[in-house]
Amino acid sequence: MTFIERSDFETIEKSLNRFKVVAIVGPRQVGKSTLAKKMLTNQDISLDLERPSDLRKLSDPETFLSMHKEKLICIDEIQFSPDLFPVLRALVDETDRKGQYLILGSASPNLLKQSSETLAGRINYIELKPFSIEEVGENKLYDLWLKGGYPDSFLVEEDISFEWREAYIKTFLERDLALFGYRRSASQMRRFWTMLSHLQGQTLNKAKLAGSLDSTGPTIKSFLDLMEDTFMVRVLEPWHANLKKRLVKSPKVYIRDSGLLHCILGIENLDQLQGNPIHGASFEGFAIEQVLNNISSRWKTSYYRSAKGEELDLILQLRELTIAIEVKCSKAPQLTKNNFNAIGTVKPNHSFVLSLVEETYDLSEKITVTNISDLIKRLKVLENS
Repeated sequence: MTFIERSDFETIEKSLNRFKVVAIVGPRQVGKSTLAKKMLTNQDISLDLERPSDLRKLSDPETFLSMHKEKLICIDEIQFSPDLFPVLRALVDETDRKGQYLILGSASPNLLKQSSETLAGRINYIELKPFSIEEVGENKLYDLWLKGGYPDSFLVEEDISFEWREAYIKTFLERDLALFGYRRSASQMRRFWTMLSHLQGQTLNKAKLAGSLDSTGPTIKSFLDLMEDTFMVRVLEPWHANLKKRLVKSPKVYIRDSGLLHCILGIENLDQLQGNPIHGASFEGFAIEQVLNNISSRWKTSYYRSAKGEELDLILQLRELTIAIEVKCSKAPQLTKNNFNAIGTVKPNHSFVLSLVEETYDLSEKITVTNISDLIKRLKVLENS
């Protein structure tokens, strides 16, 4: 299988030189363990807490970890042993040495809560996401869009990829959620996931979802929180300002990985995707995810929509800078009157039409038509300016 260099490798290396503990978090099978192995030398210690033999080594964690305190110790699936966090805190405080522990955790709110409380000021979090367009190359855009960015899905043929994603979803619903401490019906969670897939890029109506699931608003909120905490769903809040206009106040919801979205909806190839009503919304979610996964988390993110239908898919704000982005699944994109009205309301420093064009060009002095790769490069320049 082809190996693709991960863009976070250098970030993790730098973090290990600055922090006592570095945590790589993200969904299962996204490549955390593979990446961590490349950080370790033969002298370092690697523990996988899903392996009984490694768990036994930590029956007396303070003694075992102290024996190897001069080495980098990597602990995988640490959410299975939350009692380790107080021990780690005591041990890391015994020395000023950086890069003592590299801990890996599949999506787990408990992991984040425990480590935040006990290792505050000592730990740096790095979220490892699925493959990005920058990692696989612009020529693989359609493959990445169709299959998604999980390595075991992206790096194989279409039919094998689809089977892998089916198995991943089944395992996530029937095994992973229980391991993370959630006691939810797998069939009910699948129905919820399917409904969200059909609502890709639309505003969330919790009451309507609750009615469809024969459930309640608070239950729908807990489902959504769960899917967000496990990195399956992105919730985009509405932009707001002191305006007289009536603005939509509900968040927009996206399935984060386009490959999982397509699998849930039974879309196996590009021909089926192009003929499916979800086609445009799928590209919108894919494009937004690519952008947000490749820029700094310092950007404040939102979308704009008014009661009259004025709309912008993504608004990014950093310091005094505001960037408006409208996604169009087209090689000849055109803005609508509602898009122009929205730009007039938001008054961004610059607006981008994010589309399938190969080359970037200007529509006007403050509106540029571009593709995913070029937009990411421009935003990174703006971050550092």
